[in-house]
Amino acid sequence: MSIRRYGAALAALTFLMLLNACAPREDFRGTSIDEDKLKQVVVGETTDGQVAALLGSPSTTSTFPDWGTTFYYISGETEAVAFLAPEVIDQQVVAIAFDKDSRKVKEIKRYGMKDGRQIAFAGRETPTRGKELTVLEQLFGNFGRFTGNNSGK
Repeated sequence: MSIRRYGAALAALTFLMLLNACAPREDFRGTSIDEDKLKQVVVGETTDGQVAALLGSPSTTSTFPDWGTTFYYISGETEAVAFLAPEVIDQQVVAIAFDKDSRKVKEIKRYGMKDGRQIAFAGRETPTRGKELTVLEQLFGNFGRFTGNNSGK
């Protein structure tokens, strides 16, 4: 093969690699709920143990057990293109609330993308004591601190 053919093959291979790098990557996280199994959960009859056996361990549970337990099954799907930040495509939450006394299903709720809200995080930082060192101070800070006449005595 001539050098031109190698160059053309290398250019085509590079082009295909760059094209593949720009393809969107989809990522699924969380618990995928089987709809047939969810239909087996009956309000007023199914217990929390039966729900866990049918649907698996929940993603999280409620933090207020005095009001009754709630299982949350959370799933989300994101898409990322090249080096850009991932974008949420779909998000689903199935909340199954249980009665406090009987531990049977009280209600089943579904939440989707339209039910979610964006949370604005505070940009404040907690100040710490101490001196902020520059890069040069960090690199050369120990020069001259130690002398050769100290032999560890």
